[in-house]
Amino acid sequence: MKSELFYKNPKTILNKGTGFLSGYTHSLNPYTGCSFGCSYCYVRQMPVSLFREGEWGNWIDVKNGAAALLGKELRRAKAKGKVTIFMSSSTDPYQPVEHKEKVTRSLLEVMVDAPPDFLLVQTRSPLVSRDIDLLQHLKDRVRVSITIETDSETIRKHFTPEAPPIQARFKALQKLAEAGIPTQVAIAPVLPSGEYFPDKLKPLVNRICIDDYFMGDGSGGKRTKKLGIEKKYTELNLEEWYGPEAYKKVYERFLGIFPKKQIYVSQSGFEP
Repeated sequence: MKSELFYKNPKTILNKGTGFLSGYTHSLNPYTGCSFGCSYCYVRQMPVSLFREGEWGNWIDVKNGAAALLGKELRRAKAKGKVTIFMSSSTDPYQPVEHKEKVTRSLLEVMVDAPPDFLLVQTRSPLVSRDIDLLQHLKDRVRVSITIETDSETIRKHFTPEAPPIQARFKALQKLAEAGIPTQVAIAPVLPSGEYFPDKLKPLVNRICIDDYFMGDGSGGKRTKKLGIEKKYTELNLEEWYGPEAYKKVYERFLGIFPKKQIYVSQSGFEP
């Protein structure tokens, strides 16, 4: 899917951490819009999407001058106290446009020079491994959270056909681990997966975050329900995987392979 690019000149780049991200002082989005266009993305039901022409996933706003803005705002924020940043809350910082535009990389360069107290990088893209050189400079001030909702390519293609293949994410996770970058896997939202999903992740990561629509979409699942996402489960005869109890099946499977202290549920897994 080809997304139409727009170049914007924002007045600010750091936003106050609120709601699900209230544990952070700020959120940071290098882009507006996301070409992965995942079927269940709760941002589809937020004003940024609802009041915009064009289907979610078909347009991207590239933020001009993002690094210069961040430099100024980060200095001001650090002067006031502790700074913790969630990147990104409503876009993927490593969606395909980042290959060329490098907005995310430019923001990391700023943070290497003026490190926040903590940075969480949330992505589903293997492109994040390109920036290992910068992430290493941040040491224990950074955590890279890679979304891997399922171990099934069939499920991935059904729910998120434009998202990167699962195996490519596994490889990126391995590269990050080998480079000593603190990482976690976000099984968020929980999608149908196999019995051996935990075994596949065990060699690569020691921190798992499990979340679903009902805990993680910011509205108790109401935003997701409006998207009609349950129909996608019905199409596969996997209705038992849609519901507020479904995540427990995955949690129990991981508990059989990972120590309990390495498994987090919903908001606690994304906290600084």
